[in-house]
Order: sequence, then structure tokens, then C-alpha cells
Amino acid sequence: MTDAELAAQLAGVAGRLLLEVRASAMFGRDPGGKALGEAGDRTANAFLCHALRVQRPDDGLLSEEEKDSADRLRKRRVWIIDPVDGTREYGEERSDWAVHVALAVDGQPAVGAVALPGLGDGKTGGIIVRSDQPAPLPPAAATPRMVVSRTRPAAEAVAVAERIGAELVPMGSAGAKAMAVVRGEAEIYLHSGGQYEWDSCAPAAVALAHGLHASRIDGSALRYNQPDTAMPDLLVCRPEWASRVLDEVRRLGG
Repeated sequence: MTDAELAAQLAGVAGRLLLEVRASAMFGRDPGGKALGEAGDRTANAFLCHALRVQRPDDGLLSEEEKDSADRLRKRRVWIIDPVDGTREYGEERSDWAVHVALAVDGQPAVGAVALPGLGDGKTGGIIVRSDQPAPLPPAAATPRMVVSRTRPAAEAVAVAERIGAELVPMGSAGAKAMAVVRGEAEIYLHSGGQYEWDSCAPAAVALAHGLHASRIDGSALRYNQPDTAMPDLLVCRPEWASRVLDEVRRLGG
């Protein structure tokens, strides 16, 4: 099984597990869905980490839900996973959450799979967007659409949207927003204000494989498997919008 096939298979299985956890959960006393989110995180993380350690024992591993180890820094190949990207949305039984499984090689987002279980029929782990199965980009909208956080839109994103005349589209997880661009539901995803490597590695690998632009908001390349896992900003967009958006971000910075 190739790395890309493994990433897609694991993301899909984790998605199905998460749907089963949610369907069988009895957390009615928790209106915010926190207990459900925690249960989903634990279940998906245990499955993904065990599977990767069995299937790729010589590779490094970085997970949002697992204690980090400096051992990964000595590895060329490191799996970077987010068992539930958008725990809040998952706990609230929304559809805009994701499962991220990525492989970084020499710091580059080489392989990725993003499962969107909330968009499927509950039997297949949802829609799975893969770096090894790129598809032509759908036609762009005449008015650009920019996906932003539904609870705390980044100030830079709002300002850039105003400058370029973009329509803001609120959405949940980072993976859901990036895949909205891949799937032709938006043209731009601009984020600032805090993320980590597991938030963007799989989405970036998928976006790049589909011919999209993916970088930091200063235009620099995305680098993974770093000692500090913080990655505070991200731009995923159609290539025809990259220069304009990056220029506007620079102007905002003075």
C-alpha cells in the first residue's frame, strides 16, 4: 500500500469511527458538545496512532492529541495527524469538521488525505480528498468567496476581503475551509491568529497536489516537522488570486 493510499484509508476509517461515536453518544446534558468532542478525539487518535505505528514503524509521528516527542526531529518522514479538526463543530453535530492524515518528508507536505465525514452518508467515512487523486479545479466564481472562521474571523482576512471585494463565507474547521477551495466552493482561505502543524499539513498537501497555492501569509513556504509546532497563519487559494492576496496582506502590514 502506498503512503497516499494508507493516508486515505486511515482518514476514512477514522471518519467512520467518529460518526459511530457521535451516533451512539449519550451526552444530552452537555449542550456545548464538549464531552462528545473529547470522546471523538480519544477514539480517532488511538486508532490513527496505533495504525501508523504498525504500518509505518520507522516513521515519526506528530498528533494534536498525543504527547510530542523530539524523536520525530531525527526522522525524514513524519506523519502529522489531526484526529478531529474542528472538535467544536463535531461536538455540535455540524458537518464542517475533518480528519487530517499527512506525511511530511524533509519538512515538505508530501502526502495528505482530508476526510469530511459530515458530508457523506455515514458508511464510507464521508468525502475523502486526496493528494494522489488530483482533479481539475472547478470554475471560479465571478465574485471571489473567502472562507473564514464562523466564530472568530481573522482581522486580516476581513480586511483583505474588503479590499478585493470578496464575499465572506463562515465555516468551521481548517480542513473544511481548505477543502472548500479545493472543491470549488470558495476561491480563498486566509487565516491568521494561530494554528499548528496538524491543522494545515494534510490540507496543504492536498491543495498543492490539486494545483492551488499554499503558503504562509508572507508568501514563504510551509515547513513541517519543526521543533516548535506552532504555525500561526496560512493561505490556500486559487493560483490566480495568490499575488493579489499576498500583496494586500503586505499593504496591511505597512
